[in-house]
Amino acid sequence: MKEKQSVVIHGVGGAASVALATGFTYPLDTIKVLIQVGSTAGKEFDSALALMRVLSVSGSEGLFNGFGWLAAGRIFGVGARFGVYEILTAFYKDGREDNYLFASEALLAGMVAGAVETIISSPFELIKLRKQVASASYVPKSNYALEKGARIPLIARLLNGSYPDKRSLNLYTGLISTLTTKNTNLTSALLEYPWTMTGSGRPPSVSDVRRPFDIISLEGWSTFWRGLRSGIVRDSVFGGIFFSTWQFLHQATLDWKAVGMNPPPRLNEEVGPLSPLAVSLTAGFSATLAAAASHGFDTTRSRSQCTVLPKFISMERKLLKWKRPGNKFERITGIHPSDRSVLFHGIGWRMARSGLASFMIVGSYLFVADQLASSLT
Repeated sequence: MKEKQSVVIHGVGGAASVALATGFTYPLDTIKVLIQVGSTAGKEFDSALALMRVLSVSGSEGLFNGFGWLAAGRIFGVGARFGVYEILTAFYKDGREDNYLFASEALLAGMVAGAVETIISSPFELIKLRKQVASASYVPKSNYALEKGARIPLIARLLNGSYPDKRSLNLYTGLISTLTTKNTNLTSALLEYPWTMTGSGRPPSVSDVRRPFDIISLEGWSTFWRGLRSGIVRDSVFGGIFFSTWQFLHQATLDWKAVGMNPPPRLNEEVGPLSPLAVSLTAGFSATLAAAASHGFDTTRSRSQCTVLPKFISMERKLLKWKRPGNKFERITGIHPSDRSVLFHGIGWRMARSGLASFMIVGSYLFVADQLASSLT
C-alpha cells in the first residue's frame, strides 16, 4: 500500500511541477520560437517586435497559445526522460557500495533519455509551435467565392474553410493560358492541381495548418515527427550535458558539505541530503548550459516544423530519391544549409526558459512530494 502511495505521490508531484514550470516560462518560449522562425540570413527578428506582434494580433492570451499541447507533451516527455535515466543509471550503480555514479555514465544515460523524450513529445511540440506562429500571423480574409456548380477546390477538401485567393488564381491562369480567366472550365480544372491549390503556387500558410485534423489531411501522419533527426540530436545533447553537469555539481556540493565533518564520511549517504534550494540551483544551471549547447539543433527543428509540406511533395521526393542538401554533418543532424546563419538566434531566451523551468520543476517537485508524503504519514 505504501509503495502505491509513493508512486502516486511522485507522479502527482512530477506532473504538477512540470505544468507549473511550463506555464510560468511559456511566454519566453513563444518569443524564442518567433525569433527562430522569423529571422532571416543576416537579420534577427527582434524580440520586442515579436512581443508587439503577438499582442497586436492575438492580445495577451496569444503569449499562451498552444500551452495545453506543450504542457501535455512535457509531462509525458520529461517523465520519460527522468524515467529512462533512472532505469539506465540503476544498472551503472548496481553492486556499488557507495551508490556512486560517474559523470560520463550520466552523460550516456542522459543522451539515451533525451532521444526517447523526442519521440514521445514531438507531436505535441509541432502543434504547439504552429499555434505560437499563428498567434503572431496576420491572416487576410480570402475574397474567393465558389460559383454555383463549380468544383470544390483541392485545398477546400484538405483544409476545411480554406479557399484560394481569387486575384492570384486569375493571374496564374492568365500567365499560363491564352484563354480568358473567366473561362470557368479552365479555372475549375486548375483547382484540381496540387501546385495551384492556394492560387499562388505556394503551399498554405502555417496559420491554416495548425489543427491535428488539418495536419493529417494535408501533410500526413508522419508530419508529427518532422525534424526528428535534429530533435533527437537536440535532446540527446541537452539530456547528456544536463545530467552529467548536474551529477558533477551534485557530487561537488556533497564534497563541500562533507568538509569539516568528523569523522569524515565514507559514503555519500553519510553526508545527508542536500537542501532543496541547492539541488534546484544546480539543476537550473545545468539546464542553462545544456540549452546553450543544443540551441542550434532546436532552431533547425523549429524552422522545419514551421514549414508546410503537402503529401504530394513528400511523395515526389521519395520517388525521385531526393537527397538532403548540405554537408555530411548537416545531413545527419537535419540542419538545412540555408539555416546556418540563424542557428543561434534566440539563444538567450531558450537559456533563460530552460534554466528557470528546470529550477522550478526540481524545486516544486521536491516541495510537493514532501508535502504529500507528510500528509499521508
